[in-house]
Amino acid sequence: MTLDQLGVGNSGIILKVGGAGALRRRLLDMGLTPKTRVMVRKVAPMGDPIELHLRGYELTLRLEDAREIELEAEEDAQ
Repeated sequence: MTLDQLGVGNSGIILKVGGAGALRRRLLDMGLTPKTRVMVRKVAPMGDPIELHLRGYELTLRLEDAREIELEAEEDAQ
């Protein structure tokens, strides 16, 4: 599954960060690295962007960019 498919309040562990060149580097620099736990906090009223919680901070990401991040959903998300 990809990050854009994760529902509000659900968590997952990043498996792979896709994209190419500057996009991939930017995602990695923002802390979206493999084995990182990420939770979807909110979705904007029109559905884009989404607000994530990871590594103790909040990050807003466009759905287009979230599609480049593969993750494994956690069963016991809170």
